[in-house]
Amino acid sequence: MFSEVILKVGKKGEIYTTKEVRKAVGIKPGGSVRAVVKGSKLIIEPLPTVEDLIRDKIVELTPNEVEKISEELQKERGVYG
Repeated sequence: MFSEVILKVGKKGEIYTTKEVRKAVGIKPGGSVRAVVKGSKLIIEPLPTVEDLIRDKIVELTPNEVEKISEELQKERGVYG
């Protein structure tokens, strides 16, 4: 791990990171980052994708379990006999 890296700045002001920096902070190709200016400092941090946010929230159910849950919800709402 490193605490300081010198990065290149392109002719139009683009900041070029290294693979190591992107990997260390979790910046992924095609992802988005947030840039925050605090005083004279620029803070760049990756934004999580929808997949990142729901990854641990996914539940796997069998078709029978889905049917049972559906029937229970319909009974609660008075839609199912």
